[in-house]
Amino acid sequence: MIAFLLWCFLFLLCWPLALLALLLYPVVWLFLLPFRLVGIAVHGVLALVWAAVMLPARLLSAPFRFSRI
Repeated sequence: MIAFLLWCFLFLLCWPLALLALLLYPVVWLFLLPFRLVGIAVHGVLALVWAAVMLPARLLSAPFRFSRI
């Protein structure tokens, strides 16, 4: 909603720039899409590595978790 209001404000101040932004938004979104997908993949790999590194500590602390219940 805030983005729409900012666009309306830009439209009132400088309508050619607002229309250019409106036309270029899908192009920029398509250009940035591969970077977003790479970011999701890197986040998943780092989460997997973190889980593998922390697995021994989780296994060692598992019996103590059940004794607190």
